[in-house]
Amino acid sequence: MLVALCVALLALAWWVSVPWRAPARTYPVTGAELAAARASLAALPELTAEPPEPYVRTRFGTPWADVDGNGCSTREDMLARDLVDAVRDDDGCTVLTGTLTDRYTGQVLPFRRGPTTSARVQIDHVVALADAWRTGAWAWDDAQRAQLANDPANLLAVDGPTNENKGAQDASTWLPPHAPFRCQYAVLRVRVRAGYGLALAPGE
Repeated sequence: MLVALCVALLALAWWVSVPWRAPARTYPVTGAELAAARASLAALPELTAEPPEPYVRTRFGTPWADVDGNGCSTREDMLARDLVDAVRDDDGCTVLTGTLTDRYTGQVLPFRRGPTTSARVQIDHVVALADAWRTGAWAWDDAQRAQLANDPANLLAVDGPTNENKGAQDASTWLPPHAPFRCQYAVLRVRVRAGYGLALAPGE
């Protein structure tokens, strides 16, 4: 009995010493969604040539521009969408606090705006802009590039360090560490590529 109690106490001590975990959850993909993604994937063109110019972020417009005209930046809109119990400032836009159930790590992350805390939660481009540039966006006009950069379908609020680790990698070299989200992540990437006519990177 004492041995069992000691084991239980050690397990509890370990549990509280690691980052707060999200309750077990799944990210279901329906059969119809999977079939649509497979069909879209099969129809995607393959990348055959590199762009004539290197990627530059400014070619995708002002970061987090208010493209929908609601008076708030895209970043604030995505924080308000993805955080639970998001509290906004008196300006009606700036998100001050909230809680994120992070799809990439499976952790529950408290968000509090501040010079040393805001970057803990970042907004990720599911298909990174540098990746999009390489696979077709280099040939677009500025308006279409700005649309992709601020399209909610290509944006997720996620754990900041994990987003930085991902960088501009495609799915051939990076998948979310939280395995239950990987299938939905792949479906999201295919939808964005298909929706914007982006090519499929080698190995992806």
